[in-house]
Amino acid sequence: MNQPLIGVTGATGHVGGLVAGHLDDAGRTQRLLVRDPSSPRVPTLGSVGSVGRVEYAERDSSVVALRGVDVLFMVSASESATRAGDHAIFIDAAAEAGVQHVVYTSFAAAAPDAIFTLARDHFAAEQHIRDSGMAWTFLRDKLYLDLWEEFAGPDRVIRGPADDGRCAFVARADVARVAAAVLQNPAQHAGHTYDLTGPQSLTLHDVARTISEVRGRTVTFHDETIEEAYASRAVYGAPSWQVDAWVSTYSAIASNVMAEPTDAVEGITGRKPDSLEDFLRGR
Repeated sequence: MNQPLIGVTGATGHVGGLVAGHLDDAGRTQRLLVRDPSSPRVPTLGSVGSVGRVEYAERDSSVVALRGVDVLFMVSASESATRAGDHAIFIDAAAEAGVQHVVYTSFAAAAPDAIFTLARDHFAAEQHIRDSGMAWTFLRDKLYLDLWEEFAGPDRVIRGPADDGRCAFVARADVARVAAAVLQNPAQHAGHTYDLTGPQSLTLHDVARTISEVRGRTVTFHDETIEEAYASRAVYGAPSWQVDAWVSTYSAIASNVMAEPTDAVEGITGRKPDSLEDFLRGR
């Protein structure tokens, strides 16, 4: 019996590339779905039967690239003012192409009024997938723990209005392991929404302290007011929706909406999720 064909979007990115690698290790035939099939960043893997060109905002070409794909790993699009609409176009293309199941990388506490403004786009995508007639699985990631060392500026200070709020930050590697497991047994996970977290609920003071201990150099967290947060980011000249997203990342932490760890990563993969210290030490 032929195995379902798995389509992997975002294969030139971090999470999508890791997912493709896990599927290759498992010997599962896959089609990589990327913006530029000629890019040197497209993984060279023995399990890749074909590479298709997709742009989320281009329905017709996406339908062509998705024909024959049974199970689709849909990485959320890059942040943009048009992301919600682009997602909807691509989801419609997947349904038209005959995709049976979509595994979508969503975000914790996705809702139409989510504190983190970009989580509203994720809620819209979830709803569009639900209404599409395709089976679905949503991976609601907490904030990635991989990125926080980068968020400390040249002065080694992480700044934002997070107060003493907590978040169960998750490693991108754990998200990828979960996605690969779900893609290989989609029926088992149909209709499920998983909150993917790390093992700890941390404040940004905890994050700064852990980085300091592992790296041997002091990193601190400065709790900005909302006004300070907007002022400190104004120098980048970013559009208002982008600045709102940056600031609301920290506001969401302050609200504790992402505070609780879950056992989803271990339950699906059989492996405990990485902590921040694990990640920093390369374990």
